[in-house]
Amino acid sequence: MGTPAADIAIDDALIAALVADQAPELAGQPVRIVANGWDNTIARLGDEWMVRLPRRQVAVELIVNELRWLPELAPRLPLPVPVAEVAGAPTEEFPYPFVIGRWLPGVAVSSVELADPAGTVTQLAAFVRALHVPAPADAPANPFRGVALQQRADAVGERVERLGSAIDGRRALAVWEDLCATEPWAGPPLWLHGDLHPSNMLAVDGRVSAVIDFGDICAGDPATDLAMAWMMFDATGRARFRDEAAIDPATWRRAAGWALNLALAYLTADDTTSMPAIGRTTLTAVLADMA
Repeated sequence: MGTPAADIAIDDALIAALVADQAPELAGQPVRIVANGWDNTIARLGDEWMVRLPRRQVAVELIVNELRWLPELAPRLPLPVPVAEVAGAPTEEFPYPFVIGRWLPGVAVSSVELADPAGTVTQLAAFVRALHVPAPADAPANPFRGVALQQRADAVGERVERLGSAIDGRRALAVWEDLCATEPWAGPPLWLHGDLHPSNMLAVDGRVSAVIDFGDICAGDPATDLAMAWMMFDATGRARFRDEAAIDPATWRRAAGWALNLALAYLTADDTTSMPAIGRTTLTAVLADMA
């Protein structure tokens, strides 16, 4: 599954023009595109700033949600997140909203060996405790995140079939069915990152320094975010994370179900990305825990 084609051409000159028009105090600094992701193009603006622009129409709502909600959530989070300092408005040349914010230094956690795994457990347990609070009634909903596990059953079955002999599909489906029988989330919808995995975290000197890409921010069952425990920690680390984040047994089982669901999705992703490797790690850990 390759990166989708962009709906609009974005180059350094376009970004420089948008900055000059909407943030003239930042104009004149060098612009350099550093990433073209699934949904967004990211550019450096000088040494201290970044510009993030939707490259597809379907990503516009994700940017809008970040612009609306991250400024409210960021002050209580214990790690830096990409809050916009300029909310870019659509123009004739670029018909989508966009973000100008501070550049968060670091490399993807998925690409480095963490220097302090136990400290990372504590960091991320504190992060999810701070994030996972009741969301307001007008918080975004997401049909693919924060929902009951059973709503992802068709996707799980399709991915198992697609992956074929690359995985133990029979075992994966048996574990999935068992985890789907867990009692559903009965609390209020909580704030979720929605896509919390090690490629959406940054590290400096081998230590987690920021959490990025809140495009899937939504409200729902916190188990979705907690799936990252199987992506990042060994069995000892997962046990500590569960204790430090004060996760109840049913939510932990649903989190394992989300980890299995997401692992299968990542395994079908483009091999040029970090996602298949994360998927393999996650699937192995879930199946081992459920043995």
